[in-house]
Parts: sequence; C-alpha cells; structure tokens
Amino acid sequence: MLTKFETKSNRVKGLSFHSKRPWVLASLHSGVIQLWDYRMGTLIDRFDEHDGPVRGVHFHKSQPLFVSGGDDYKIKVWNYKTHRCLFTLLGHLDYIRTVQFHDEHPWIVSASDDQTIRIWNWQSRTCISVLTGHNHYVMCASFHPKEDLVVSASLDQTIRVWDIGALRKKVAPADDILRLSQMNTDLFGGIDAVVKYVLEGHDRGVNWASFHPTLPLIVSGADDRQVKLWRMNDSKAWEVDTLRGHTNNVSCVLFHAKMEVIVSNSEDKSIRIWDANKRTGIQTIRREHDRFWILAAHPEMNLLAAGHDSGMIVFKLEREHPAFSVSGDTLFYVKDRFLRLYEFSTQKDNQVVPIRKPGSVSLNQGPRTLSYSPTENAVLICSDVDGGTYELYIVPKDASGRSDYMQEAKKGAGGSAVFIARNRFAVLDRSSNQVVVKNLKNEIVKKGLLPVASDAIFYAGTGNVLCRAEDRVAIFDLQQRVVLGELQTPSVKYVIWSSDMESVALLSKHAIVIANKKLVHRCTLHETIRIKSGAWDDNGVFIYTTLNHIKYCLPNGDSGIIRTLEIPIYITKVSGSNIYCLDRDGKNQVISIDATEYIFKLSLLRKRYDLVMSMIRNSQLCGQAVIAYLQQKGFPEVALHFVKDEKTRFNLALESGNIQIAVASAKEIDDKDHWYRLGIEALRQGNTSIVEYAYQRTKNFERLSFLYLITGNTEKLSKMLKIAEIKNDIMGQFHNALYLGDIQERVKILENAGHLPLAYVTAATHGLKEVADRLATELGENVPSLPKGKPRSLLLPPAPLMCCGDWPLLRVMRGIFDNGLDLGRAGQEEEEDAPGADWGDEELDIVDIEGAMQNGDIVADIEDGEAIEENEEEGGWDLEDLELPADVDTPKAAGNSRSSLFVAPTPGMPVSQIWIQKSSLAGEHVAAGNFDTAMRLLSRQLAIKNFAPLKPLFMDLHAGSHTYLRALSTAPVISFAVEKGWSESASPNVRGPPALVFKFSQMDEKLKAAYRATTEGKFPDALRQFLNILHTIPLIVVDSRREVDEVKELIEIAREYVLGLKIELKRKEIKDNLVRQQELAAYFTNCKLQKIHMRLVLTSAMTICYKGGNCSTAANFARMLLENSPTEVQAKKARQLLQHCGDKKDVNQLNYDYRNPFVVCGATFVPIYRGQKDVSCPYCGARFVPTIEGQLCAVCELAVVGVDASGLLCSPTQIR
Repeated sequence: MLTKFETKSNRVKGLSFHSKRPWVLASLHSGVIQLWDYRMGTLIDRFDEHDGPVRGVHFHKSQPLFVSGGDDYKIKVWNYKTHRCLFTLLGHLDYIRTVQFHDEHPWIVSASDDQTIRIWNWQSRTCISVLTGHNHYVMCASFHPKEDLVVSASLDQTIRVWDIGALRKKVAPADDILRLSQMNTDLFGGIDAVVKYVLEGHDRGVNWASFHPTLPLIVSGADDRQVKLWRMNDSKAWEVDTLRGHTNNVSCVLFHAKMEVIVSNSEDKSIRIWDANKRTGIQTIRREHDRFWILAAHPEMNLLAAGHDSGMIVFKLEREHPAFSVSGDTLFYVKDRFLRLYEFSTQKDNQVVPIRKPGSVSLNQGPRTLSYSPTENAVLICSDVDGGTYELYIVPKDASGRSDYMQEAKKGAGGSAVFIARNRFAVLDRSSNQVVVKNLKNEIVKKGLLPVASDAIFYAGTGNVLCRAEDRVAIFDLQQRVVLGELQTPSVKYVIWSSDMESVALLSKHAIVIANKKLVHRCTLHETIRIKSGAWDDNGVFIYTTLNHIKYCLPNGDSGIIRTLEIPIYITKVSGSNIYCLDRDGKNQVISIDATEYIFKLSLLRKRYDLVMSMIRNSQLCGQAVIAYLQQKGFPEVALHFVKDEKTRFNLALESGNIQIAVASAKEIDDKDHWYRLGIEALRQGNTSIVEYAYQRTKNFERLSFLYLITGNTEKLSKMLKIAEIKNDIMGQFHNALYLGDIQERVKILENAGHLPLAYVTAATHGLKEVADRLATELGENVPSLPKGKPRSLLLPPAPLMCCGDWPLLRVMRGIFDNGLDLGRAGQEEEEDAPGADWGDEELDIVDIEGAMQNGDIVADIEDGEAIEENEEEGGWDLEDLELPADVDTPKAAGNSRSSLFVAPTPGMPVSQIWIQKSSLAGEHVAAGNFDTAMRLLSRQLAIKNFAPLKPLFMDLHAGSHTYLRALSTAPVISFAVEKGWSESASPNVRGPPALVFKFSQMDEKLKAAYRATTEGKFPDALRQFLNILHTIPLIVVDSRREVDEVKELIEIAREYVLGLKIELKRKEIKDNLVRQQELAAYFTNCKLQKIHMRLVLTSAMTICYKGGNCSTAANFARMLLENSPTEVQAKKARQLLQHCGDKKDVNQLNYDYRNPFVVCGATFVPIYRGQKDVSCPYCGARFVPTIEGQLCAVCELAVVGVDASGLLCSPTQIR
C-alpha cells in the first residue's frame, strides 16, 4: 500500500472522491463534513449543518454538488462552490446510512434504518420511489454504474437487487387526484421498482454490497466476518465464493476499478486485498487502534480511501510509474508484461520481448527500474519480487514486432542493478552493502564494499555508481575505489543525467536537487505537490512534472510553470518545444509546449541580450509574473517594454532611473503622490529642471523656494517672495526674504506683521541705522536691549554649490536594450527625437507668475490651481524650454532614438583598493589607508606587536600617498591617490603601485646623521635616529633583490648600534657599581661598529678598566686598539698603558671572557657564550637569554621575542 494522504479527525463514516478534482469528502461521526485536497494535503472547507453523525456522503459526477445523509433523518444537497446547503429532503423516519447520486439521471438513492430505500429526484426535490421489502435496517444502497439496477444490503441477512427500469418512464402527475394516488402508491410500494433478486447466504446482518463496474458480479460483507462473491444473469443470481479471513464484522467491500482485486475493511482494524479470480488473500493492511468503517474508490484513478476511528487515509495499491530507459532516439519501457521499443523520430512503437509474469496477482511486484546497454542491446529489469530481483534480457536485432519470441532471462537477487559499462552491470547486495559487478553471462567479475550504507544504486558514468543512502548520495568509482563526490539530499527516488553527463537532477518526493557531475550543489527546488519525473532539454534547463503541472528549473534555481496537466505524465525526453512522455497506462504521448518564458529567462541569465531583444519584439511575453521577475533580477528597463499600465510604467521608470518616461507617465496619472516621487528621483539625479516642474505641479512652494536657494536662483526666489505676498503668506514671505539675504525686506515683513521689537533687533544688528532709529521712536520705552560686547553673526544664506542649472550628468554609453525595444512607438520617426530628447528637455506646463500677477484674481487663481498651464508665451518662470545642453559626445545608436535606456557604468574600484588587492607589502596597505591589514601583515611577517612607535609613520605614509583637492566652497575635500611613476601618457585602466614617502635612499641620509651623532658623543640623539631607521624599514618598498639584501644589512647595522648605545647609556646611569661599569664597557666593544667608533669604544673601555684596577683586561683592550689603526694620540696612550700594566693581574673578577666568542643579551646585557641556549627577535635579530621569550624586544621595541614569523617582505620581487 502506498499512502498518499492521511488525516486525523473524529471517526469517519462516509467518503467520496471527486471525479475530476483532487478532492475527497469525509463525513464524520461528529456531524461535520470535511472537504480535503489530498494532493496538497489541505482542508478546503467544512460543512456542519447536520445534527448528529453523518454516515453517507457522495459527489455528483458533473455538477458542483454533493449529497449527505445523517442521523437527523435529513438528506441535504450542497453546492460546494457557494459553500451552502441548497435544500433538505425529508421523508426517512430513522438514521440514513448511505446516499448516492445517479451518474446520468437527477436521482439520489438513500438507505435508512427505517427499513426502506428511497429514490429522490433532486431537481424536483421530491421522492419518486420507496423501495420496501427489507425487514431490518438497510445498511447501504447503490446504483449500478450502467444498468437500471439498485443493490441494497440489510441487517435482515439479505442482499436485494432492485430493477428500477420503470422509473425512467415515470412522469410527474398532472392533477391533484393523480398526485394523491401517486402518494398512496409511493407509501405502500408501487410497481416502478421491483425486487429482481434476493441473495441469501450470510449468517449475520449484511453491512455492505456493491456492483462490479463492468461484470455481472456483486460483492458483499457482513457481520459473519465473511466476504461473499455473487454472480447474476437475466433470470437469477447465485453465490460464487466466500472469502474468509477477517476476524470481526466486515464494514465495507468493493471491486477495484483498474485491477482484478476486491478490497474489504473491517472492525478488526484491517484492510484486506483479495484476488478476484483466485479468491485468495493477497495483502492485509492493519492499524493498531482504529476500526475501519468505510471504503471509497476513485471513479477514474487508481486511488482508494478508507475511513477509520481517528481519520482517514488515501492510498494506492500499486505504484504507476512505468519503468523506462532512454538511449539516443529510442525508449525502452515495460507495458502489459512486454518490453517495448519506441522511436522518438518516427513515433513507431513495437513490442520486443515478453517478460516473465509472476504466478499470482501480487501488489508492487512489477518492474521498478530499467537499465539499457545500447552497444550490447541488453536490458536489465529490476522488480521487488522475492525481496528484490533483476532479470537480464538480450534484445535480438530482428525481434521487434515478434510477440511470440521467448527467451529465458538471466536472473539474480539484488535490490537494484544498473549497467556501468558496455558489457558489465553492477548489482547492489543490501545485506552486505556490497556492489557485485557481473558480465552479460551473469557471472561475477568483482565485488566491492560501498562507502555509504546504500539502499539503491544508479548509473553515474562509465565505471561509476551513484549510491543512495537515507540522507545523502555519493558517486563511487568502482575501479579506483574512491568517492568522487558526496551531497546531502532528501531521500532520492530518481536520478536524471544531462546528455553531456555534466549535470544531474536528483528527484525526491517534494524536492529537486541540481548538482554537477562531482555532486557539487547548484540549487535546490521545493514543491508542495509530489514530483513525478523530469528530463534535461537541449539548453541545460531541467523540465519536470508534478502531479498536475509541467514546470522548468533554470541553472540558477529559478522555476516556473509551463502548463497544467489533466493527468500525471512521466517525461521521457525533451526536444525543442516537444515533450515526449508516458502516461499511467503506458501510452506514449507528445505534448507541445511554449518554451518562450524559460528561454527568455535563460537568455537574461546567460546575458544573451540579442536573444532577449528579439524575443521582446516578436513574442507575446507579458504578464505580472514576467514583469516581477525582470524587476527582481534588476532589469526594470526591460520590464518597461512589457507594460502599458501608466502606474507600473512610472514605478519601473523610477527604478531604472529613466526620468523621461517617468515624466510622461506622471503627466498621464497627474496625481500629487506621483509628482512628489518624481521630484525625489529627479533631485537624486540632479535634474533640477524636472524637480522644479514636479514641485510646481503640486504647488509645493516651500520646496520650490528651498530648491532655488540651493541652486542659487535668486531671480526665481524674488518671484516666490512676490507669490507669498500675493497669497498673504507671512511665513512664506519671511522664509523667502531669509533665503534671499534681503534684510530690508525682512525688517519690512516683521514691521507689517506687528513684530516691532524683532524688526528693531534685525535692523540694529545688520546696521540699518535709519530704520532702527525710526523703529526705536515708535517703540518708545519698549526698545529691546542688544547684548553688549558680543560679536554679531549675521544670518545670511550660504553660497550655492552650483548656480542655476542641472547637476552635471555622468556621461554614459548607450545601453544594450536601447534600440528598437519601445514596442508602442517602434518604427515611428518623431520630431522630438533631437539629440537632447533623452534627457527630458520637452516643453513643460509651468506656472506663469508675472502674467498671473497682472491678473486681479491672482489669489483665487492660485488657490484654484488654474495659474498653471496658462499664459505660456509671456515668459513667467522662463522655463518653457529647459535649454539643456545636447550631450553631443554621447554615442547614438542607429535606429529609434526615442529609447532613453542607458546603462550607467559600474563604479570603478578605488585605487587604494587596487593597491591592496594582490599586495602583501605592509607599506602599500598603509598607503591605501588599510591600517588593520597592514598590522596583520607585519604581525605575520615580523611578529610585530607594539604598533605605538609606528603610528606617526603610518599617518605620514597614508597622507603622503594622497593629494587633496578642494573643489567647491561647501563641498568636502576630494582625495586622489598618488601613483608611483605616473605620467600623462599612462593608460587610465592600468594602476601603478602607491608613491611612498619613505624611500630606501632616505635611509642612507638618516644613517649618516646617526653616525655623526655617535662620533660627536650625542648618544641619546644617535639612539633615537638608529631606532627611527629600525621603525621605518618595515614600511619601505624596494624594487630589486639587491636592494632587499641592502635593507637586511641596514637592519643588522642599526641593531648593533642600538644595542651598543643602550649598553653605554646604561653604564652611564650606574654610579656606584664599578665592576658592572667595567663589564658594560667591555660588552660595548663586542658590538660590530664602524672602525672610527670601535677605536673610541676600545679607548673608553681601556681607560675604565685601568682605572678600576683590572690591568690584564685593560691591556687586552690596548692591544685590540693597536690592531684597529688608531690615531697617534690613541696609539701612544695604548702603548703607555701596556708598559705600565706589564704582567699585573685583574683586581676584580669580571663576567667577561674575551677568549670565548659571545653575544650580548639585548635585555639583561649579559654575555651569551657559544653553546649556550638563546632566543632571538624575529625582526631585528637581537639575541636574548631564554627567559625573555614572549616579551617585547628591547632593541627594536616592536617585535615579540622568540615568535615564529615568515620574515621581512619589502619588495614585489620576493613574491614572484
């Protein structure tokens, strides 16, 4: 059983399928009738006018009606379109068990516990016959689908078949006497319905009886737990067989419309399927806690519904997806126990090989999948027989059309089998999760374990299988035993590869996953209605079907409906605008589709704009869906050409920045809101003329005044002042005077308005002495006092950015959709097509102020909105023609120049961003202003942690790599990046590296200055200069490898001097410890210094040690000094010291051994002799005792000691 839909509700007593729509009616024990859509799984409606349980319900075959009967003795006829009960039929005297419409006549048959069956005419709303004869409750009654018969079942243990042929001839009586006799006949039984057969055989009350749809058979179920089969002919009816198996009362039983089976259900909580020919049980479907009460079969489809104690289920007995395989121009598929071959090009259909039939009728034992090897003409058919088996057939070349040809198929066990090479196929052994590869003789070639626990395998290219697990799929190479790709998906039912094997669609029940051949995910599509099949078309679009639609899926995941379907189909191939498919009966069909919509969207996606343009011109593509799609995808300018509705055109024009079309649409709409929005967009574009026009149309004087202020149009501002005066708008007058900077006018307005103190303050502050004196006289004692000693700040308007003109518009190239797209005006040459027409320089209806002011009724005119659109010839606003400059440089495409669609150039990447895009040089990142990435680079390359000393260098470097331009008085300063080696002849598209203010050549000067300070004994100054060199080097960029080596050499020189100078400064700080002073002087001699400085250091150390009584050490320094080419004075001093010391020993023991090579720790200033452990600074290379690891380097003061770093990067040559 394949469950399609399930509901949870009160006990379901009645069920009925709609013949055309995917609807099922369920009447409940609670008195509610529910209308469900079993495809969508949604409750559409509920009807609850019955009082008490509703036991019977039935849809009319063709009218929008259904009938219901309940325990309230009422039969109600409903219209499901209007959601109401049309009328109620009264007559039964007890519970109504079943109701049913006749397929052809306007009749309803009802069965009741009042022991009668009634037939009603629902058009005349009368009872036309009462069938009496049962002597207990009548549990069901139904019409024969073809003949004039009714079958009924009763608790009197009989089934009765009634002949109602006379009802056809019955005509409504004409007069009252006839009607009275008619009523008597109806009441006591008439001759219009007679009992044809009484079937006796059940031992207990019979609950259900139903006719076979085509054969003269009846099936019944009763409280004796038996299902009985009866046959009838013209003269008699007899019992054929009894089906035993139910363990409680049989509630309902019926024949399946499409299969030779009987379906029954029972209060023993089971549904049983019986073979109608062999009269044996095939399958039992059980529920744990729910008794079954009712069954219904779909009149045209392979669907059943069963009602139970807590809801209902809609189910199928067998899957209907045909097994097929497509290879080139041929389709192999299975139908009616034959393997058939269909050719797409000729549409010929032949049966090829008969297929083994299972011994008994069995459910879901038919072919499930089919795999074909074209070179060997071999077919593998898999089915669920015996838990999963495959059959291998070799199709002979000449066998087409020969139905007598038989061959014994090679069989084997396996859940799924697919060809993976010309003469090899793989079989899945689920028990061991192995793939067994076999040859065409059905012999095992090799075995192998699968990487994931699989329940099915599919073809995935030669030598590969696609393994399906519960929540994922994987492609496995059987030869190399490697997983080529893996993807998480819902449970996959079908796998469909594109013809080039580059793309694959994985179909689940409600989802499609599209991936490439390595199972890299591209998109996922979800459907609420079950997905049935699919195929790839020639353009790489996936076409698929659901239960009721053919749909498409583009490579980016966009989907849409191509057409609706009456019945489900299974696509086998898509070729051009033809879809080849199989229906559920295994018939081949060709469906023509209109592919325009998805080809249009695909062309947009692939930027095939030539195709897009031709489709716009030639096709009838339109509708809200396409317009919304174009808007969503960022093509509002294309959507403009589909739209006739002015409001939509206006919105699209604003979105695409097309002011000209927006103005035209706004004129048509002429609505305040649209003019307002047009003004906002025109202001954004800097098209002040259109802004002005929009504000005039809405009489928005405040905004107009402000617009004139920012554009510096004082002439128009003066006119606005006059308008405010005429309208007697004092605030408007004051604002305009303020904007004009007209102080006399402001004083006059304040005085006229009676604000004399304010008028006096304004006049006095702005130096209008005469006016101020006059006002002071008027005010008398009430003259306000002005604050003393405070400077006056006058309220004057700011200077405008640009005076009296449109903002300069960006020069743009013509757009791709600029020509020939304006469908409404295509081919019409118009006078307006001047070079400037694209920028909206058409004549506008603008208010004429001066003309209006000469008119005595100016106030009334402005109030009534009639000042607009008159006296255009007299100047007024001087805006009749906007006189925009024609943009002669804009290249004009040939053809219709009305189209004003332009594609603005995409904003370029800032130069500073280009600098850092591929650079790993910290200096270039600093120059670009990206300090954070520069710090990360320095941290990674040199382990620098302390950036405080580098901050001023960062700031200098960034500022020095940019130059600044002041454009307009109130506009912000514009910065320009300065490139290294820029020249006027350089291409604007090629960007050079930044020009850096720190150059390596400057380091030479700094080094000389530091040497000089050292020679002069200015140690703190020298130390500062050497440290500055060390701090600048990480930000330097050099061009050659030789210079890189020189930079590294400079680091070593600076390090030695910084270390030596720090030792010397430390020695000078120590006053009381003579031994430590001698040691530090000795360590200074170990630094690698210039000869001139080394001689000075040795002289100093020699003197200090001699004075401290360490003659031996002093003599050693004297000898070293003599080896260093000393001056005469130094040599003389050294020789004297050597004579004086002779063989004298040292008085104090020093931590200094000149015989053993050592380096000095940069933090503790102690010697680290050869062989002892040490750590070093990743930047300057200074050495330290191990305890200093992790601390800041005391020499360069930048990096962390002992950290791994990649090393100094100061040249592009190091990266290549």
